[in-house]
Amino acid sequence: MTKQIFTAEQNGFVGAYYGGPADSRKAVILMLGDSSTDRMARCGAEWLIRNGCHALCMSADKKDYGHHNYPLERFGKAIAFLKSQGMEKIGIAGASTTGMLALVAASYYPDITLTIAMSPSDFVMEGFYRDGKDGAAERPGDGESSVSWQGKPLPYLPYAYRHPEYWRKLKEEAKAGGDRAAARQMFDASERLHPIQEEEKIKVERIRGKILFVGAEDDVLWDTCRYIRRMEERLLRLPHDCTWEALLYQHGTHFVFPDSMLRSMLPLGSGLLVKLMFRAGREHPKECKATRVDIDKRLRAALQAW
Repeated sequence: MTKQIFTAEQNGFVGAYYGGPADSRKAVILMLGDSSTDRMARCGAEWLIRNGCHALCMSADKKDYGHHNYPLERFGKAIAFLKSQGMEKIGIAGASTTGMLALVAASYYPDITLTIAMSPSDFVMEGFYRDGKDGAAERPGDGESSVSWQGKPLPYLPYAYRHPEYWRKLKEEAKAGGDRAAARQMFDASERLHPIQEEEKIKVERIRGKILFVGAEDDVLWDTCRYIRRMEERLLRLPHDCTWEALLYQHGTHFVFPDSMLRSMLPLGSGLLVKLMFRAGREHPKECKATRVDIDKRLRAALQAW
């Protein structure tokens, strides 16, 4: 794969362009992993290229999964680059926090006509850092959104806890459930303390083209299926210019990736990773595998039809 590196200082966004089939005019902005050049990003790009698309991976920084006041204008710069390369269709895909980010970006940029959101929320999250402060692997920002627009933080759902209690609560929740990572109780508590306001909700009705929501009921990071159903209800209630599919599964954990993509990331242990990370992965390995296989089929079909 060819690769062109972009920096915020020189290009207005952090990313890596991996190219794609010479005869394709379709490109997907992909946000996976801590960096636009790490193994997750590279394997995700390879998966897109195998499915007929050019791949532009983006990340918050060179190697940083923290998101705090991420400027949405970066997507405008990335879209302009893709257009300069002759791209006629532009999509976006993300998982977890970047699943949320993909939806927000698509709601601001009508050039995006395919949006794939894996394990997303339906609200803008508060910003968070992964800088190791006071020994915490993750901490909330102080009055920072995960996303900004025109230099101002977007309204967000505040976390239920502050630093250092935040990380202690997440560790306690994960240990109690037998998972390596969990935050569902924390997000539920956040909504109880601060019912989500309209300005904090993602305006999915502004998104153009096709949306693919993907989630599993046994996700312990947050209740993504409930969030997806709320977005469906919003689309049914409000005028919109898009179509959508909600791919909701009983089992699949937070890692609702296409199976062939996950296997390329971890050729010898894709299923093992799911088992190590989540109790549901250990208790329902066959069901989780079947979910990933079905997601693979559905997403490949959507890319082909696009």
